[in-house]
Amino acid sequence: MDRSSLLQLIQEQQLDPENTGFIGADTFTGLVHSHELPLDPAKLDMLVALAQSNERGQICYQELVDLISSKRSSSFKRAIANGQRALPRDGLLDEPGLGVYKRFVRYVAYEILPREVDRHWYFYRHRSCPPPVFMASVTLAQIIVFLCYGARFNKWVLQTYHPEYMKSPLVYHPGHRARAWRFLTYMFMHVGLEQLGFNALLQLMIGVPLEMVHGLLRISLLYLAGVLAGSLTVSITDMRAPVVGGSGGVYALCSAHLANVVMNWAGMRCPYKLLRMVLALVCMSSEVGRAVWLRFSPPLPASGPQPSFMAHLAGAVVGVSMGLTILRSYEERLRDQCGWWVVLLAYGTFLLFAIFWNVFAYDLLGAHVPPPP
Repeated sequence: MDRSSLLQLIQEQQLDPENTGFIGADTFTGLVHSHELPLDPAKLDMLVALAQSNERGQICYQELVDLISSKRSSSFKRAIANGQRALPRDGLLDEPGLGVYKRFVRYVAYEILPREVDRHWYFYRHRSCPPPVFMASVTLAQIIVFLCYGARFNKWVLQTYHPEYMKSPLVYHPGHRARAWRFLTYMFMHVGLEQLGFNALLQLMIGVPLEMVHGLLRISLLYLAGVLAGSLTVSITDMRAPVVGGSGGVYALCSAHLANVVMNWAGMRCPYKLLRMVLALVCMSSEVGRAVWLRFSPPLPASGPQPSFMAHLAGAVVGVSMGLTILRSYEERLRDQCGWWVVLLAYGTFLLFAIFWNVFAYDLLGAHVPPPP
């Protein structure tokens, strides 16, 4: 149902003759059933909840339009929360006769969303097109690049020790700071099969469900913000080290998801959540520990410093700040939230500081940067 046909129908039925901007909930429900309008069951339930939150039991016309257009503001969320007693208590786990894909959608809803009303909303309005192409495309590109360099060097573990590795135009190297694309493209290069496997697994297991729920734009923004923050942080805190791997983006996604689970612990219905939380933290900590070991105690002779581990930590900070704001704003407009602008201001300030640091600080401090390969 589009907005214009809905407006025309309301005007023809004279449901709001005095132009008050409100429609009686019972009247509108009767209109839906009598005209057999194709309104999602979850949306109809939410309209009733909105009416319950109104003192007169009426539906605001603008909230109705926003609901049909799949737009949800902070006031909408509060109204739904106040009117949840009108929503059905049956969970999606009781939904019978689902196909394989719809069961996967239900699984994603329970993995990512902490509130039953949001899970209903996502389950009923989810469409398979467009698919979650961003995380899948990034992962595929990383695998292809790794296979190409692996075949070229005939080396699949600790590729960074090969003398030709750092000559790649994708690697971030402090001697090539002027080549700005390297601050992002380093995410396609990896130390070895172990780092690629770890990142690819998390991108598919966590990144794809997050993209299915929150959309391509938000998740790609979070991932790339973590990648960029990772290389810039290394250029400030570990000025002699190169950077490879998509760990900045991966840790932004994982930290945001884990923080969201912790903050909504009672509402999350994913199975074995405590065990999975512990395993995720152990794996992420182990990966950071491995990166620290390779940075300061390289197992093989190397021609220069090995890749830094600071990108992991920078990605985690981006996830806990920007990422958590995004994940807690499911189907809400970010521009309407003060916290979003605070996060953007902090991130923008960091970017400006990092740019000035890379332009001026290396010469002023007399940093001994390894010669570019």
